[in-house]
Amino acid sequence: MTALNADPVLLSEDRDGVRTLTLNRPHRKNAINPELWIALRDALDAAGHDRGVRALVITGAAGSFCSGADISVPEDIHPRHKLQRLTDVALALHELPIPTVAKVAGVAVGAGWNLALGCDLVVATPESTFCQIFSKRGLSIDLGGSWLLPKLVGLQQAKRLTLLAETIDAAQARALNLVTWVVPADQIDSFVDDLTDRLAAGPPVALAASKALLNEGADRTLRDALANEARAQTGNFATADAQAAYAAFAQRREPSFTGRWALSKSSDSEHSE
Repeated sequence: MTALNADPVLLSEDRDGVRTLTLNRPHRKNAINPELWIALRDALDAAGHDRGVRALVITGAAGSFCSGADISVPEDIHPRHKLQRLTDVALALHELPIPTVAKVAGVAVGAGWNLALGCDLVVATPESTFCQIFSKRGLSIDLGGSWLLPKLVGLQQAKRLTLLAETIDAAQARALNLVTWVVPADQIDSFVDDLTDRLAAGPPVALAASKALLNEGADRTLRDALANEARAQTGNFATADAQAAYAAFAQRREPSFTGRWALSKSSDSEHSE
């Protein structure tokens, strides 16, 4: 396995037409930082343009899939620019013309879970856990979750998972059709190898067409959903709740949410005379 574009946050390995992308930030349970968002977008784009790649696996290093977006390091850029990275990844994954498989061990949280749900098939272990953690961070759902969840589980269950931010196990996720297979941890590698061998052996043009037809069969509103998510998330970043959640996360305590609007002092000074 080699680092993609000499970037250690994302590893890439090719095997008989199957490309495996491994999120490689194990010290953060593979939380996605700005560097990894960009690397993942570029890797998905490259896979879609490489005729030698017939199937794609996304997984995480060191026993975790992904603990979501990394909020530990603040960025001094407009929230829309942050959200554009997520939009780029979600669309690249959704529009990829090859079958995709999420291989989930350990945690899949927030944007990390929605990254898995954005794949065509999801394989998990009995120890895997899942959570739409956004509300606990003072944020609303993103990375296409507002579009994906209702289609997979129905509106009521999507609201339950999102509004309560409950953690569920692999068996519950499988019962809700959020996981395709649950496989013992010591068998997941061989299971995914066999699965992707079968996908890679399929007719690539026909599979690409079938995937597109299934994705587009109901409607074509993912782009609209992502734009709506970005608008909502921009508003969340201007609240005291998001700031409180970030501070509480850093201090390892529970946040207190008020719903108060709180523009930064720098923003206020920029608009004053």
